[in-house]
Amino acid sequence: MAEKELTIDFEALLKDVNADFPVYQALDENGKIINENLVPDLSDEELVELMTSMVWSRVLDQRSTALNRQGRLGFFAPTAGQEASQLASHFAFEKEDVLLPGYRDVPQLIKHGLPLAEAFLWSRGHVAGNNYPADLQALPPQIIIGAQYVQAAGVALGLKKRNSKNVVFTYTGDGGSSQGDFYEAINFAGAYHANAVFYIQNNGFAISTPREKQSAAKTLAQKSVAAGIPGIQVDGMDPLAVYYVSKKAREWAANGNGPVLIETLTYRYGPHTLSGDDPTRYRSKEMDDEWTKKDPLVRFRKYLTEKGLWSEEQEEKVIEATKEEIKQAITDADRVPKQKVSDFLKNMYEVQPQNIKEQIEFYEAKESK
Repeated sequence: MAEKELTIDFEALLKDVNADFPVYQALDENGKIINENLVPDLSDEELVELMTSMVWSRVLDQRSTALNRQGRLGFFAPTAGQEASQLASHFAFEKEDVLLPGYRDVPQLIKHGLPLAEAFLWSRGHVAGNNYPADLQALPPQIIIGAQYVQAAGVALGLKKRNSKNVVFTYTGDGGSSQGDFYEAINFAGAYHANAVFYIQNNGFAISTPREKQSAAKTLAQKSVAAGIPGIQVDGMDPLAVYYVSKKAREWAANGNGPVLIETLTYRYGPHTLSGDDPTRYRSKEMDDEWTKKDPLVRFRKYLTEKGLWSEEQEEKVIEATKEEIKQAITDADRVPKQKVSDFLKNMYEVQPQNIKEQIEFYEAKESK
């Protein structure tokens, strides 16, 4: 008797996996609550503080762009459009939690405790931009795509071994989720139930490569399945939902349950970096216009104004105060002595071989003239 052929419905299997990752959203584009269950328990003062941070970040983006074009700032990756994804997520963590940022995550790093002048020095490639205060629980922004994920897994395991209730939180973009480091990190952290929250800030493009060409997965959050950890997708332009999901993820990780992967659906209004990228070559005006309607600042502004917590006058005060803060910080950065070739050589070697000593003497003689 012939064996009965086993029928496997692969399409149904795929459909089941894809169905498990809805987009969590609390606030619609008009600033109206559409899901009361996702509204976080934040006081009026905390809501205003979060909005202030988001406005501050937008001004920092604008002024940093201008400073870069003036030749007063070095490397810069624009952040406009990602304020909710970045600042509302950071708002859910504690000062003692450890932040491992990517190069676009400088706003969170500053809010975590890095002086703004040092952030500007980091942008210029100055070693002083990496001399962090002793109480700053963070590492410098990682330039290698996704490498901060591997570092985060290691730090998180260290916290786990110390029975710490603090967590590591780290960010990468949609392009970073295509890197080998990404899976290695979430798999390692998941295997050891390490204290970590991993963010994929899905802004639609890895430089110019669109999200749909990076992975056949319907969501990036579902990549968590392979590592055996929870994955969740949230509207990254909605500060209330981002905060709520982040807070719950932090609690889960801090209580020893292992890591969480969060995909925030967001958008960057500017180029990938100011180092030559032209987004008009790969993004349409229609796409930009559609995401402009979802602007996290506009959405949150409408919500807070309706509650009587925000006004145009308040926002103007924040804008002017931020401009003054930036002006002072760039002045402070300008006062730091410029680096010398001899300094690079001294910093590179703890014990200098004879040929390096000779080079140091050579350059010191030239620099003293």
